[in-house]
Amino acid sequence: MKLIVGLGNPGNLYVHSRHNVGFLVVKTLAQAHKILLKKEKGILSLSGKGRIEGQNIILAMPLTFMNLSGVAVGDLLKRYKINPSNLLVACDDLDLSLGRLKIKSSGSSGGHRGLKSIIESLKADTFARLRIGIGKPLRTDISAYVLSHFSKKEKVELSEIIERASDCCRVWVAKGINKSMNIFNQRSKER
Repeated sequence: MKLIVGLGNPGNLYVHSRHNVGFLVVKTLAQAHKILLKKEKGILSLSGKGRIEGQNIILAMPLTFMNLSGVAVGDLLKRYKINPSNLLVACDDLDLSLGRLKIKSSGSSGGHRGLKSIIESLKADTFARLRIGIGKPLRTDISAYVLSHFSKKEKVELSEIIERASDCCRVWVAKGINKSMNIFNQRSKER
């Protein structure tokens, strides 16, 4: 069993924010693979079981705020007896240009508070993470930027970005981290 968690903030205020691209990836996967995301007793996430690429999978979106993502992820791993090596976390990344993807098997939080919370909760950084570039503001407060909505021009690209990120998750499920890194960590010519 594998677990894919998309990070974001719950609530209508944050639905279309840059910080919620992880949620968008999980919603896209859930819709494409007909996995119903629902609230289960004792779990601080919307989650659902299904199959992707012939593998048993759980998709989840924590209902905690970003900075407490580790609580929700820890609960999911315990409930379903999943090893962190079978966890993929999809999240936004300020240090990557808009739409650039970077998947890694482990590492630091890179300043991302959701990843930091998960690392602290698991007492380990040995889980895969898919960072989705949201670009970096030139002169805006970082907190305000990640909670802001995408511009009209960026929204045009967003569906393609989310679909590529979803494809990356599918490759991770079917063929593992190394194949995912080989395909999706390449810089495209236009980025």
